[in-house]
Amino acid sequence: MFSRMSAFAVVALLAAAPLSAQTCGGSFSNFVGGLKKEAVQRGHAKSNVDRFFASARQDAGVLKADRAQGVFQMPFVDFSRRLISQGRINKGRAMGKKYNAVFNKIERDYGVSRGVLLAFWAFETDYGSFQGDFNTRNALITLAHDCRRPELFRPQIFAALELYKRGNFDPARTTGAWAGEIGMVQMLPQDILDNGVDADGDGHVSLKTSAPDALMSGGKMLSHLGWQAGQPWLQEVTIPADLDLSKSGTDTKLSVKEWQRMGLRAKDGSLAAGSLKASLLLPQGHKGPAFLAYPNFDVYFEWNQSFTYVLTAAYFANRLEGASIYTAGKPDQGLVGAQMKQLQQKLQSLGYDVGKIDGILGAKTRAAVQREQQRLGLPADAWPTPALLNHL
Repeated sequence: MFSRMSAFAVVALLAAAPLSAQTCGGSFSNFVGGLKKEAVQRGHAKSNVDRFFASARQDAGVLKADRAQGVFQMPFVDFSRRLISQGRINKGRAMGKKYNAVFNKIERDYGVSRGVLLAFWAFETDYGSFQGDFNTRNALITLAHDCRRPELFRPQIFAALELYKRGNFDPARTTGAWAGEIGMVQMLPQDILDNGVDADGDGHVSLKTSAPDALMSGGKMLSHLGWQAGQPWLQEVTIPADLDLSKSGTDTKLSVKEWQRMGLRAKDGSLAAGSLKASLLLPQGHKGPAFLAYPNFDVYFEWNQSFTYVLTAAYFANRLEGASIYTAGKPDQGLVGAQMKQLQQKLQSLGYDVGKIDGILGAKTRAAVQREQQRLGLPADAWPTPALLNHL
């Protein structure tokens, strides 16, 4: 999704680029001027464009937040225990009852189970109680001007302008998350344009103030991202001691029947239909929790790219619908902070693409760890330990 071109290379290209084609970097005022020119070229009235961009400014707090996402360095057990409390579970179930009619309609129209949206609602804004206080227009322009991910954020500026034109966005007052998401379930402007629903019938899509609008819009978006009605998303399992651990991970998808033949069993109840494909997830190795992730789990990554976040959200959805607490087991000690960065640097020197050296156990790092574990004759469960680091 993100550009691999360096910030220096992008800025160097801008000098020769027409103002309206400027993708990122350079003078911030010139950058805004280029956005205004492009907006008019896209057919927006100049008066609307001038009002939308009036007093737009760069937000240093947005850049700071973008570069400080240390919470995702936490392992799954710690992260999930931090985000999930009995109070959050109780409030989620109460909200499910309060908006029962809305959730029933979401389930009928989009096939999305209520626990899924309740979990997002809880994690994104604590059921709407804190939706972020960054000016959304400024956040989007700041991130588009920054040369890390302009291709992601630049289109969102014009989507916000279209929302403004429709009366559903106030450039001076609309606030949200540092990354430009708006409302109770935190959706980007283009997602609101594509999937916004006026569920309360007041003539506006108000994701900040209307729970029905926010929930219905979230359900519609998940459906458009590929959510399959009536199918599970995540299920806790037990694994046999002799399992081929190299088959674990999101890249390997086997039928439920195949997993059953290898000895996997549901911790509670039964596994899904035998023909359904699933991946075995061992977030902290073969001695920690184990889950089967079904096709709907992949949709979570369209909402958020963090493995730890989406696994926790998917598990919390199960808990809200009555599942028991997962078995934490006794995972081997993992790597933290500087150790994880050291591991990523070593893997990179061995020729692996681990992405950014950030101390976060992401998909690329997990895949590299698993291959090295296989090479070294260690349990290939993609969980990096001090023993693996010492081997390397």
